[in-house]
This record gives sequence, C-alpha cells and structure tokens, in this order.
Amino acid sequence: MAPTLTLKTGTSWPDAWRRCLAVVPEAFRDDRVLNLWNGAWQEDGRVLPAVSPVDGGPIAGPPRLDGITAHRAVCAALDQHRAWRHIPLQERRARVAATLDALTEHRGLLALLLVWEIGKPWRLARADVDRAIDGVRWYVDGVEPMLAGRSPLDGPVSNIASWNYPMSVLVHALLVQALAGNAVIAKTPTDGGVACLTLACALAAREGIPVTLVSGSGGELSQALVRSPEIGCVSFVGGRDTGAAVATAVTDLGKRHVLEQEGLNTWGIWNHSDWDTLTAVIPKLFDYGKQRCTAYPRFVVQRHLFDAFLAAYLPAVRTLKVGHPLAVERRDDPYPELDFGPVINAAKAKELHDQVAEAIERGAVPLHRGRPDDARFLPGQDTSAYVQPVTLLNPPSSSPLHHAEPFGPVDTIVLVDTEAELLAAMNASNGALVATLSTDDQATYDRLAPQIRAFKVGHGAPRSRGDRDELFGGLGASWRGAFVGGDLLVHAVTRGPQGERLPGNFPEYQLLP
Repeated sequence: MAPTLTLKTGTSWPDAWRRCLAVVPEAFRDDRVLNLWNGAWQEDGRVLPAVSPVDGGPIAGPPRLDGITAHRAVCAALDQHRAWRHIPLQERRARVAATLDALTEHRGLLALLLVWEIGKPWRLARADVDRAIDGVRWYVDGVEPMLAGRSPLDGPVSNIASWNYPMSVLVHALLVQALAGNAVIAKTPTDGGVACLTLACALAAREGIPVTLVSGSGGELSQALVRSPEIGCVSFVGGRDTGAAVATAVTDLGKRHVLEQEGLNTWGIWNHSDWDTLTAVIPKLFDYGKQRCTAYPRFVVQRHLFDAFLAAYLPAVRTLKVGHPLAVERRDDPYPELDFGPVINAAKAKELHDQVAEAIERGAVPLHRGRPDDARFLPGQDTSAYVQPVTLLNPPSSSPLHHAEPFGPVDTIVLVDTEAELLAAMNASNGALVATLSTDDQATYDRLAPQIRAFKVGHGAPRSRGDRDELFGGLGASWRGAFVGGDLLVHAVTRGPQGERLPGNFPEYQLLP
C-alpha cells in the first residue's frame, strides 16, 4: 500500500505569498500583485481569479490593463529608454550584476513560485531560475566586445512570451536587452507566472533597471505592445496563430523583431542499433511533461526497426514519475524527484485527453498509457490538470496530433520505409526549432541532416535551446526575424553598421549564422 503523502514544510502557496510580501512589499498587496510602469508600482488593472495547476487552489491572478493604460505605459517606457541608453556600459553592467545577486539571494522563492504557478517540479524550477542567472552573468562578463560599434535601439524592447520559462527565457532576455542599453517591457503570460515575474522585476527595478511589467489580454494590448511607434523591437515566444498576427504587424511597420514560434520537433530512427543510448534519453525527453519549445513529441521510425525501437522505448517510458511537485512522505523530506507534474491548466489537460481519444477512435494505436494509480498525489487533491504519459502509433492525418505540437506528455510514432518518407515525416510542420536523427552511419547523417528543416539537428542526441554562446533560431514557419544566442542576442536588440543584415528568417531574406 502506498504511503499517505503530505505537503513539504514551508512550501504552501500562503507561505510563498507571505515571503513575497516581506521581500518586495512595494510590488505585492495583501491580495494582489501590481503592474510596474512609469517607474512605479501601480494598483490598476482588473484582477482575474487564478488557480494553481498543482492542486486547483487559488493563487494570484494577473491585474489586466486596458489598451489605453498600456499605451501610457509604453510612452513612459520610451522616456526611460531615452535616459537609459546614455547610461555608461560599466554602470549598466553594475546594475544588472546587482540584480543577479538579488535573484540569487531569492532563488528558492522564485523557484517555489514557479512550482505553484506553472506546475514545474522543484528540480526543473530551480534549473529555470539558475539558467537565467548564470546565462545573464555570462553576458555581464563578456558583453563589451559584443557591443563594439553598436548602439541601443530607438525605443524600448517589448517582450511577449509564453508561460513555460518565465526566468530562463523572459527574465534572461529582459536583463540582456537592458544591459545592451534598452528599456524593456514585459507582458505577463496569460496562463501563469505573474508572481514570479513580479518578484524578479521588483528586484531589477530596485537596482535601477528600466523595466515595465504589465498584464492583459493579447488582443487588448497588442496595439500598444506590438504596433506602437514607440516600440523599438518586439520579442515574441508562443504559438503560430498568435505569432503570425504579430509577424504581420511588425513586417508592415518595418519593426525589428524576434519571433519564436512552435514547430513539430521530430526524432528520426534510420539504420540504427544503439538502443541502450535511446533508452537512457527517453525519460529526459519528458521533462516538464514536454511543455517545452524544444520537446520531441514525434518519433519517425524505420518500419523494420519498429520492434527494436519498442523494446528500447517502452521500458523507459514506464519509469516516468508523475505527481504533485511538493508532496512528500514526511514534511521534512527532500523535494520529490519527478519527471513532471501537471500541465498548465485543467483546460489543457482536457484538450489533450480529447485529442488522444479522438485519434484512437479514428485509427491511432495506443502503445502506452500511464496509470493514474501510479502518480503521487495528496489525499483528496484536485488532479484535473494532470495527464499521464501516452504513446500513439500512426495518428490519423485528420488529428491535430499528426501535424502539430501537443505541448503535453503525448508521443506519436510514424513508421516509414524510405528515406524520402523519413524526411517528409520529419518535416511535417514546415519548420522546427530542433530535430534529431539516430543512425549508425555518419555518412547517412551527413547526407540527410541538411534536408531536415530544423535550426539544430542532433546526431543521436537531443538538441536544446542552449545557453550563453549557443545560437538559437528556427527554420520555416517556426521562426520569424533575428536569430538569438551569444552575440546574436545582443545584435538583435542594437543597431550596427549601416545596411547590416542580421542573421535570421525575414520576409526579404534568410541568413543563417
């Protein structure tokens, strides 16, 4: 009989909220977070109720602004930008470094907020915070040659990002953009992360970083955050539908942009025999329930290797540990080691369940379905946002699981017989961020990899977004605008020589680094 679990001491949402009130009382009220604009914390916006995906309990909701107020915030950010761009680099470095010291001091609280707001297991929440801090430190130490001969943009950088990596993607970008001489604006993701971002931005604002943090619906704020003439650059991370609208707007306006969009990242298996390596990597591919832009939800497998693939895959996927990220046997036990907790909300869980059921009804073959009885939950807790791992063979072409990224713990497998079929299946979404090809023959990899439409293609190993000097982008419909990573991130938000063509995917040209 499984032991009865309890919540780890000091990790409840009220515990986290009290710590936020103590650390940055200027940014938190008794029952809400505030927006930050015009250099001050503003008690404006309509607060929407929110619940944690972890247990369905109430947490802080975003204080949503209207479009008129958002435009006032953008105008105030332009004033900040015009002052900040003239601050000497050494002072900017000192202020960003001081912000990193403050983030380091409160890294445990930032991680705990990520657990409650977006359901990350503790290990991954800490990694998200640490990647942000360590990544920006790399820029603080080495930014001077990256800025040689360059100047800040004419207006602030507007950041609209998805909810899954508030620290290592959004806060990281904000601080590097500010280091490069720009005022920065961030919209809190609609689905989660508002308290974590509020804490991080409050610590940055205390050090004099010109940061604006606002909440609101994308439709209501897009006129201000995307189309305003005051904006110098738009940085977007999210889905293709919203990204396409943003791409149209920034292209029409001739505005600098970095638009990271989803794609179906695929893992191909062709003339392969190193099954032990594949078995070892399968659980890692389920980190955070595959709610990552670089997750691999699709395996494209050579038909005559299918039995060997299953023998390597199924034992690995059966080891996955799912459950409440803070549930322990004894209150003072270490944090549980989980592969993933909930998906972002109950609505997403229902969408995944419905897509899987529909795909099976139309002919997909279920190869594996995790058992809810094996998950780690508190007695009586709400589990509506949890999805057990699922693996389907040959989803029908009419199913979204055939051509789109599920953004959840659902794997699909497609069988192929020829190299042409392999490439067609791996390129099903017209561009991706990453892909991998497992093959024993280096010559086969060298021949096929350039035909896979992904920015990064691994040989038998997963690729990631990367840190520090590793470049990042996407091919096809998965990316629009300037590529980032290393000095390209700095170049994307600064002006260089007259006539400069930044590496990226633009309507008028594509230039690979």
